[in-house]
Amino acid sequence: MKFIDEARISVKAGNGGNGCMSFRREKFVPKGGPDGGNGGKGGDVILRADRHLSTLLDFRYTRHYKAESGVHGQGSRKDGKWGKDAVIKVPCGTIVRDGQSGEQIADLVDHGSEVIVARGGKGGKGNAEFATPRNRAPRHWEPGIAGEERELVFELKLLADVGLVGFPNAGKSTLISVVSAAKPKIADYPFTTLVPNLGIVRYADDQSFVVADIPGLIEGAHEGKGLGTQFLRHVMRTKVLAFLVEAVGDDPRHDYDVLLGELKRFDPTLAKKPKVVVLTKSDLLDAAGKRSVRKISFGARVSVLMISSVQGEGIRELLDVLWKALHPRRRAT
Repeated sequence: MKFIDEARISVKAGNGGNGCMSFRREKFVPKGGPDGGNGGKGGDVILRADRHLSTLLDFRYTRHYKAESGVHGQGSRKDGKWGKDAVIKVPCGTIVRDGQSGEQIADLVDHGSEVIVARGGKGGKGNAEFATPRNRAPRHWEPGIAGEERELVFELKLLADVGLVGFPNAGKSTLISVVSAAKPKIADYPFTTLVPNLGIVRYADDQSFVVADIPGLIEGAHEGKGLGTQFLRHVMRTKVLAFLVEAVGDDPRHDYDVLLGELKRFDPTLAKKPKVVVLTKSDLLDAAGKRSVRKISFGARVSVLMISSVQGEGIRELLDVLWKALHPRRRAT
């Protein structure tokens, strides 16, 4: 499925129905009083988070959404029917912004959470509402009020427990294909992964967590270089950051510092998340090389593991560490 993480749409709430001007006319009541009903309220436009959706792809094909207008009032004091709401389903994790100001309207994280983004117009009053002792036959009525209309911008932030962060070809796609059922594209050239991939890791019979393979970062990503900020936002919701660094690189510590620096410049709060350094491609090192890499310090309170996704080396230990980081008060299985 193609991954879409931004979309722009326009919405229009329903107009209120007009009030009615009518007078009671019956066989034995030739001069009955006013009986014009009120117009119905226009429908609202509502956004609702749905966990069964994973992308904003549908909004690339349907960009205009409109709620139903209220029905006009009728004689015999019959009020018009209210217009139906337009309920638009979006993936959990969707941020909603005003298309003109850019102001955030809502952050729909939980399944079923809703927000009204355009309110339907109020129905107009019929002439029966204007009757007074001095004016028993009012000929005045109100038109319905127009419903709100606006443009919206959707931004989707993936909801994942663990975010895999690393330079292109650091082994993120290979790892997620090994630990989950996700099947990302894997090849030996930069930017193989052009969209984020989600994988569910079955840690135990009744225990699992979600891993997000974030497309490769490069130095200057926070300024938009490479794939830039297009996917950095997806790191925001993750609970644990796993930095994948090639064990066979020239300077693994420098690579880690650059990655961490990019995240800090994008949002300083990211540095406060639990961090795990994963030294990948250990199968390409001999025993002496592995001993040398293990001596590298990545700072206090940072777990460091060496793995080979191809040979399965260190994978179980990595899952144990990630599970413990996600559930610090629970004992690993």
